[in-house]
Amino acid sequence: MNILLWHVHGSWTTAFVQGPHTYLVPVLPDRGPDGRGRARTFNWPDTVREVAPDRLREEPVDVVLLQRPEEFALAERWLGGRRPGRDVPAVYLEHNAPDGNVPDTRHPCADRDGMTLVHVTHFNRLFWDGGRARAVVVEHGVVDPGHLYTGRLPRAAVVVNEPVRRGRHTGTDLLPGLAGAAPLDVFGMRTEGLAAHLGLPEERCRARDLPQRELHAAMAERRLYLHPVRWTSLGLSLLEAMHLGMPVVALATTEAVEAVPAGAGTLSTRPEVLAAAARHYLEEPEAAAEDGARARQAALERYGLKRFLHDWERVLTEVRS
Repeated sequence: MNILLWHVHGSWTTAFVQGPHTYLVPVLPDRGPDGRGRARTFNWPDTVREVAPDRLREEPVDVVLLQRPEEFALAERWLGGRRPGRDVPAVYLEHNAPDGNVPDTRHPCADRDGMTLVHVTHFNRLFWDGGRARAVVVEHGVVDPGHLYTGRLPRAAVVVNEPVRRGRHTGTDLLPGLAGAAPLDVFGMRTEGLAAHLGLPEERCRARDLPQRELHAAMAERRLYLHPVRWTSLGLSLLEAMHLGMPVVALATTEAVEAVPAGAGTLSTRPEVLAAAARHYLEEPEAAAEDGARARQAALERYGLKRFLHDWERVLTEVRS
C-alpha cells in the first residue's frame, strides 16, 4: 500500500515504517509541523518517501493515517479534494490520553463516519469518548535496541520532553524528592535549566538532549529507569528502557500498570515508595540487573515489533477493503 502520514512522533513512526509498505511523508521548505519530512535523528528505511504537498494529488494513496485534527483539512486540500474516510480510506491514530473534561472528553473523530479510531493503549480507549466511531487498540511496538544494560552508573535515567512547561503532567514537581534518593539524568528536548528550575544542585539533576542512537546507550549505563509521569499515554521511552534491560520505577498511573509486570520493577502511587525502590537498586546492582532482565522479556513479549506490525496490517487491510 501507499500510506500517507505526517511525521508527528518520531519514535512511534520509526516502528510503523518498518512494515512492507511505501510511506508518503509530506515535506515543506521550513520542515515545520505540517511538513517535517523524513526523520533526521531516527533510522528510517528507503520506503519512506518525502512528498511535497503540490505533488500529493498525483500520488496513488491507498490509506491516509491521520494523527492531528488539522490533518483532515490538509489531506483533503493536498489530495485534490479527496476526503479522508469517504474518498480515500483513512484511520485516525490517537497517541494521547484525553486532556480536559476527563472522563467526558469528546474525541475529534467521535461524530465522523467512515473513520476507524486507533488508540495506542487500552487506557486511552477507555477514557476517550469516541462516540459512534469504530475504535480499536494497537498497542505500541518497539524496534529492539538490544539488551544493552550495564547499570554501571548509580544514577536514575528519566526521559521526558519539555519537563518545565509540562509540569505536573510529567511529574516534574516530584523530581526534587526523588533526586534525594537517586541522582537523576534527565534526557529529552528542552530540558536545559531544569536543575535550577527545581532548585537542585546540577549533580543531582543533570539534563541532556541526545539523538536516539546515543540515547539508548546512555540510558543503559544508568542503574534504573524512573518514570514519574502522572498523566500521559504510555511513553515509548518506558518501553525502550525495558527493552534495554533496565528495571523500572514508575508511578502506577494510566497504562503503566499494564506495561510493567511484577518482578520488572516497582509501581506505586506513593512517591516515597518509588524513592525507596530507587535507593534499593542503587544499593543492590544484582537485583537491578535481574529485574531489568525480566522487564526486557516482558517488553519483547507484549511490545515487540513483529506483533505491532501484524496488528497494523490487520487494521490497514480492513480499512482498505
